[in-house]
Amino acid sequence: LLALQAHFPSLHPAHCNAEADPTSCKAVDGWRFLDKACVNTGRDGPWSFCSRAKVEETKIVLRMLPLLFSSTVAHVPSPLLVAFTVQQGMTTNTRLGRVHVYPAMLFIIPSIFQMLMLAAYDRCLVPLLRRRTGYLGGITHLQRVGVGFLATSMAPAIAAVVERKRKETVVSGGHQMSLFWLAPQFFLIGVADSTSFVGLLEFFNSEAPHGMKSIGVALFWGQTGMASLLGTLLVRLVNKVTQSSSGHGHGWLEGANLNTSHLDLFYWVVTAVAFLGWLNYLYWAKMYKYRQDPRIAKKLVHDDSMP
Repeated sequence: LLALQAHFPSLHPAHCNAEADPTSCKAVDGWRFLDKACVNTGRDGPWSFCSRAKVEETKIVLRMLPLLFSSTVAHVPSPLLVAFTVQQGMTTNTRLGRVHVYPAMLFIIPSIFQMLMLAAYDRCLVPLLRRRTGYLGGITHLQRVGVGFLATSMAPAIAAVVERKRKETVVSGGHQMSLFWLAPQFFLIGVADSTSFVGLLEFFNSEAPHGMKSIGVALFWGQTGMASLLGTLLVRLVNKVTQSSSGHGHGWLEGANLNTSHLDLFYWVVTAVAFLGWLNYLYWAKMYKYRQDPRIAKKLVHDDSMP
């Protein structure tokens, strides 16, 4: 690249917009074949020549794509749990004393927990972790996302155990299971939302180039939408595969109701997908190099520890 800069001034860092985004002038590791787009061959037209800043910004976005796709797979259980847990709630005892609790009201559990956890994390955990790790946020964005995806992979496993217990209660003719047995899986959804949801949004927003911040936010919401789409495809795939093996002529999730379906087995499939997605995410997160050093100066860490 240095040799090319001597012959082609367009490759020189001076052609970057340093005032708007100093990091856009810094060469990104990898994707060096894209540097050829900076070579001015004398042709006219917007597709014949690119500035150094545009090439580096393109590299930055391309480097984030593996994390985008891996986080999409790891996020698949969340929309599935939200959808099926409400259906589970309709088959349980929804009374709390004399009060009738609607299954959809369980969504208040992760919402309340998110508010409490975010406040506790910001006021208590971040200062403590900051002194130990030197990171401004206590841990990096990708580490925070990894914690959330671990909770996401645990939630369907707990949901499978609860669903198995619910079906056994129905078969034995006992009392209906209380609606609040579904609270633990909603609790883990709250953990995932307050870590992976916030962490991914901060990651894409901070790592996107200055002139492409909207792209970072779009990648985040695109990842959420693609996870829901993959969840729908997973449901259809499982139903199609299990139609012939179930012996009833319908798939695991095509029964007349949840009592004749195999939601518990489907939850174990979701658990396997989530766990593999989490491992895949950890690989790409470990390989990723931040544009800016996420650590803060030692002086700031020391000042933060002062009363």
